[in-house]
Amino acid sequence: MTKYLCDLKVGDQSIILGFDTSRVEDQEFAIDLEDRLLEIGFEEGLDVEVLHKGTFGGDPLAVKIGTITVALRKMEAAAIILGEK
Repeated sequence: MTKYLCDLKVGDQSIILGFDTSRVEDQEFAIDLEDRLLEIGFEEGLDVEVLHKGTFGGDPLAVKIGTITVALRKMEAAAIILGEK
């Protein structure tokens, strides 16, 4: 079963395996999503941990990637494929 960053709970940790931008509802937004995620540090093989989820619908998420903390939308997190840590 494939796991995505949006599926994790606060405190959960995993490893980034890759991206699947076809899961993003807004395909115009998704066109360069993988490049933008790579630019801000979402690289394959890095550890990721969910630090916080927004009160209303879990949006936005605060995640730790390596040594940095990044906020992103739930729809962006839905495109990040994870593996077992």
